[in-house]
Amino acid sequence: MPDQQDFLNSLRHSLAHLLAAAVMELWPKTKRAIGPATENGFYFDFEFAQPIGDADLPKIEAKMREILPTWGVFTKHLLTLTDAKKEFRGNPYKLELIREFSKNGPPFRRGSPAGGEKLSFYKSGDYWDLCRGGHVSDAKEISPEAFRLTRIAGAYWRGDEKNIQLTRIYGVAFPTKHELDKYFKMREEAERRDHRKLGKELKLFHISDEVGPGLPLFYPKGAMLRRTVENYIANLQESRGYLPIWIPHITKGELYKISGHLDKYDAMYPPMKLKGEADYYLKPMNCPHFMVLYKSEPHSYHDLPVRYTATTTNYRYEKSGELSGLTRVRSLTQDDCHVFAAPSQIADEINLMLDMIAEVYDKFGFKNFWVRISIRGPNKKKDYIGDPAVWDSAEETLQKLIKDRGWRQETGVGEAAFYGPKLDFIFTDVIGREWQLSTVQLDMNLPQRFTLEYIDADGQKQTPVVIHRAILGSTERFLGIITEHYAGAFPFWLAPVQIAILPINDKHRDYIETIAKTLRAKHIRFEIDERNESVGKKIRDAELQKIPYLLVIGDREAATKTVAVRERGKGDLGPKSLDAFMGQII
Repeated sequence: MPDQQDFLNSLRHSLAHLLAAAVMELWPKTKRAIGPATENGFYFDFEFAQPIGDADLPKIEAKMREILPTWGVFTKHLLTLTDAKKEFRGNPYKLELIREFSKNGPPFRRGSPAGGEKLSFYKSGDYWDLCRGGHVSDAKEISPEAFRLTRIAGAYWRGDEKNIQLTRIYGVAFPTKHELDKYFKMREEAERRDHRKLGKELKLFHISDEVGPGLPLFYPKGAMLRRTVENYIANLQESRGYLPIWIPHITKGELYKISGHLDKYDAMYPPMKLKGEADYYLKPMNCPHFMVLYKSEPHSYHDLPVRYTATTTNYRYEKSGELSGLTRVRSLTQDDCHVFAAPSQIADEINLMLDMIAEVYDKFGFKNFWVRISIRGPNKKKDYIGDPAVWDSAEETLQKLIKDRGWRQETGVGEAAFYGPKLDFIFTDVIGREWQLSTVQLDMNLPQRFTLEYIDADGQKQTPVVIHRAILGSTERFLGIITEHYAGAFPFWLAPVQIAILPINDKHRDYIETIAKTLRAKHIRFEIDERNESVGKKIRDAELQKIPYLLVIGDREAATKTVAVRERGKGDLGPKSLDAFMGQII
């Protein structure tokens, strides 16, 4: 609800003022900078005369709670530019803001351009600050038990690394203590599920400074996990008539000049300059290659739709501070698909895509998702390219297809790309976090830029519509998401190692090899723990690796041709014949 969000923003912004008031009482020589509300709380940037650390947070919190009862309403005061500058004499950050506001005229500037401009300050208790407003109506609305300071970090003034580094104090805040406790409980659960932590513990992937940030390396288990996911998607697509293609990882800059990426896209790596040759680039996206392949052959309406797909890696220069494990990388692999279709085929092709998305989500157990339908803004239709009639039909088709499936939807008015409307699928994981996964986009731009054609039933040249589609979005990001969703305990079909064979001793190699041959014949992924360790330790280690089934083999099992089965989450299931066990898992 917007009203609730407005209240949360006001609450958190008010607490930023309270934080600054506490800091100024404890360290009067401190210079204040800015303090906005954030998604779950607030922060304030300061220049301290002497360093402070996380150990000081309880003291600051205590001072905030001491001050809070003395505050009431936030009262607005208007100061002239001269008085405002006097108020912050010696504080370069506030003076810079005052000069900027005076020049650019922000929402809280008052007065005429000829002079007499006034800036708004807000005061509660003995504290006041330059501020455009947005506070609770009364400080009594702030619960002293519903906020907490969390950490201290460095932050460059105005986010520019050329500027001085300030000290940023972060806090979180909610209307009630119950909501605050719930937030920290969820955060603890998120830390337990953190795919970066699990990736190390389960030996899935590694990021090395020697290779470079955002360029993950995958251990055998991680490589098997990604292969299982990618093969599943490839088989699903090819069973629906999608044709695999392959494209290179570098290309001439001219290709991205035609597509417009060279001028518009800011995450491309610099060109590789070769003497006597054109500049070459690592590809940041695949669309232009698909266009060139389609264009290389003549097409008639009989050929359409043409469904091309490729699982291929792109390279984008993301800022190092934005990189995060597998969910934000510089090398991202996409299950990319482009369908070249006549306008009359749009509904059927998108319906086919929705069928596949539904099947994939069911396979992975993704029950909780919704769809954002991005359409044109009603007053900005000149900002979009393509036939308005095709736009109207496409938007109506997208909305109807999602509605017919009973999927929860939201309409993003004005959020369509300039080249066409789109669908974004938002998945909510087991602890309530939202992730964008699949996307379907209609494109009436690239077909024109690449002069794509087909011959219609009347023998006339027509331009196809291109439908972009990715189900996973990016393999790396998807692996990070499912690792956290499952907390590393992947379902049997997906687990990198499905079964661990745990010999009690080394007497029964022949029987263990018989088990291994049976598992190989059924393409079951397994490992044998032949370490000279107790069976108890082998069981504990295998359980920490979250392997779905453990088969303990000792004298009794070898003599009776059975296996002692342990299932993840259920414990000891007792002895079973090998055939009975295989019947259970296949």
